[in-house]
Amino acid sequence: MSFEISGPRARDGVAERDARRVRMARRATAALLCFRGLDRLVDDATLIVSELVTNAIQHSGGVRVTFTMTVRDGFLRLAVLDCMPGQPIVQDAAGDPERGRGLLLVDCLAAANHGTWGTNEDGTEVWCSLRLPSREDS
Repeated sequence: MSFEISGPRARDGVAERDARRVRMARRATAALLCFRGLDRLVDDATLIVSELVTNAIQHSGGVRVTFTMTVRDGFLRLAVLDCMPGQPIVQDAAGDPERGRGLLLVDCLAAANHGTWGTNEDGTEVWCSLRLPSREDS
């Protein structure tokens, strides 16, 4: 899934058109996982996708976002490419801020699913991998 980022942002930092694209990415993720019999990963994967796509829209300064999802070698890999170099910053969630916890959530969900997350060398792509559930996990 690939789309151009809209122009002016709404109050919360995402234009309505872009918010619809985030919802589409979540729905596509859920549909593919259910189709593949990976229902157990739907909640965590859709939250991760929402965070990564929203971060790319809000913080990249780019004009295009591409989301990919692959299942290979026992892992689900979710990746968002925004074509703008720069490493994401994991913020300290001390206090009670309304924003800034997205990558902390991604990190926690990846760890809970025996996976990890990271970026490519120049930071244009952020990815997360989740281990596929075994038959015993289901």
